[in-house]
Amino acid sequence: MKERQDILKRDDDSDSSKSCTNSSFTVRTVRYGECQKNHAANVGGYAVDGCREFMPCGEEGSSGALTCAACGCHRNFHRREVQTEVVSDYSSPSSNGCRYSN
Repeated sequence: MKERQDILKRDDDSDSSKSCTNSSFTVRTVRYGECQKNHAANVGGYAVDGCREFMPCGEEGSSGALTCAACGCHRNFHRREVQTEVVSDYSSPSSNGCRYSN
């Protein structure tokens, strides 16, 4: 399954008194795990189909992208797992000759 990545926020420290750059951004990776649809809810029971991972039927942007190829359920029935990573791009003044002016 293909994981989806979104850049949520980018912060730049662009103070005019600094000649070095410091920027960071947050990368969010969304993955859909096992299916949690209760197929026995109408009879008062609990039974899941055993689908372990969401696999889209179609390409991103198509109507089949939200339907699982393995179990036929909508993507919302699958457990959503979000991983967040903060990536910082900072160059220190000593490493590249940058200086702070006062």
